[in-house]
Amino acid sequence: MGRPNVVLICVDQWRGDCFSGTGHPVVTTPYLDAWMQTGTRFARAYSATPTCIPARASLMTGLGQERHGRVGYEDGVPWDYQDTLPATFAGAGYQTQAVGKMHVFPERETLGFDDVDLHDGYLHFVRRRYGDMADADDYLPWLQQRLGYPADDFEHGLHCNSVVARPWDKPESTHPTNWVTQRSIEFLRERDPDRPFFLLASYHRPHPPYDPPAWAFEQYLHQEMPAPPVGDWTDLWAEHADARSPISPVAEYDPRTLQRARAGYYGHMSHIDQQLNRLFHELSATGADNTIVCFVSDHGEQMGDHHLYQKTLPYEGSARVPFIISGPGIPAGVVDDDVVELRDVMPTLLSAAGVPVPDDLDGRDALTLVDAGSQDDAPPWREYLHGEHTKFGQGIHYLTDGRQKYIWCSGTGREQLFDLVSDPTELHDLAPGRPDHPDLRRWRDRMVASLSGRPEGFVRDGSLIAGRPVVDVLPFLRERTSATVHGTIVG
Repeated sequence: MGRPNVVLICVDQWRGDCFSGTGHPVVTTPYLDAWMQTGTRFARAYSATPTCIPARASLMTGLGQERHGRVGYEDGVPWDYQDTLPATFAGAGYQTQAVGKMHVFPERETLGFDDVDLHDGYLHFVRRRYGDMADADDYLPWLQQRLGYPADDFEHGLHCNSVVARPWDKPESTHPTNWVTQRSIEFLRERDPDRPFFLLASYHRPHPPYDPPAWAFEQYLHQEMPAPPVGDWTDLWAEHADARSPISPVAEYDPRTLQRARAGYYGHMSHIDQQLNRLFHELSATGADNTIVCFVSDHGEQMGDHHLYQKTLPYEGSARVPFIISGPGIPAGVVDDDVVELRDVMPTLLSAAGVPVPDDLDGRDALTLVDAGSQDDAPPWREYLHGEHTKFGQGIHYLTDGRQKYIWCSGTGREQLFDLVSDPTELHDLAPGRPDHPDLRRWRDRMVASLSGRPEGFVRDGSLIAGRPVVDVLPFLRERTSATVHGTIVG
């Protein structure tokens, strides 16, 4: 039969818990629910650096942030990595195509794809750089041609990180979600049938603006929804709260605003669910049944959890993501306990396709967990994961093994500890008043090990040092030589 085709579906800002088939109380995703039953779902998948640019660096390189060097959201930094997922597939003889969001720099950098149909959404940085957006975007010229006037997907005025929501203001067929699906289908119909293919179908939504088609928005608008979880530690970020701003990452919005934002967010998911059903059917109709399909997101969305919105912070709504893979030879089931990360997508897909994996990756083939899970005496596949992101003028670092999560704020030195088994929504911070608790000491020592040698000076004499200034660590991290870790993975 030859090597299988590979389709990587990447959605933007989709929480790891948002599937009706895994028990979410609101969102409805029947087609994804049915599809995921045919493959392996990793229930403890995380984004170590939960915003678009650094998360996609891990996804496309198989490296952790300590190696690819991106520990925050920074536009305008060149993507000049030696080994990438599409380049490796291309080197193995695959026809490679990307459709939708890339969020790289320069904007037309292909990362090794044969061709890219690009739409990154509304990016202020890109709009300032280009007088003609056709130079940096393929969707907008298509939209203008379809509608016959200088149309823009920003005509409705919604901000790209706002809680304000309303239905899409144009025909549904012109929505960016439909465009990604349609262009992906056209690739499937026009591809070289004598070569295997690697297709990245990269959807900008459910990232804001919250503008799904009217039917998708309205089905949630008046639906009863449980209140978001609010922990006993919300004082931690209270100084940054601003409910008067629709783009505040910390706010206690009025119930109507929250209801509409959730309707827009879940509406996007239902819309994507139906569009993916189109894509799944097209794979069958074009004879591409010998295809591995993987569904991931770059990060989640806090959507009111603990009065928080957007991403970057290491709480479950933001950092936990979907990671599901299905196809020939891939068993059906759920990996419940082991922590996987976006850096594991590249080696997993390459291994599943029978393509040699570059030697010096941080990620590993996550499908080896399916067999390892039956061995009671097997060591942890990843002892713990270190994640981080700059936010509010400091580095917010986290460690998790899937059972507990430890958070350290570099500016203030504030620690948090959560028991994810008994408290999966992180309602109760176990750290206050217990600095010498054995669990805190153990995680603190692990954080010291993770941050030793960093240029910020976070560690001195074996202790974490708060108040160090945030510096540009990207050149240092990318030049630093990292030894390959064999056996149990740390980081």
